[in-house]
Amino acid sequence: MRDGIAFARRGIPVVAFVTEDFREQGDFVARATGMPDIPRLLLPHPVAGTGKEAMRRLAERIGPTLVTALGGELRGQIRAEASPVEVTA
Repeated sequence: MRDGIAFARRGIPVVAFVTEDFREQGDFVARATGMPDIPRLLLPHPVAGTGKEAMRRLAERIGPTLVTALGGELRGQIRAEASPVEVTA
């Protein structure tokens, strides 16, 4: 979160990855740093240690949403679901 916020403050498009178990912490950091609308892509937990194939499938699933969010069309929490993409502030 903090790295993403640092880049966003420099005008660089960002999307922070946050797993569901850390959603509340990600929301808190976003609000506390004055950037409550920074895009946060919510991923299933855990991601680490799930294996190469699981990571490939996750990347394929979130790729289109990630590109859309980097284009500035989505803000706040973005669920990493194939369809529909749920965005909450």
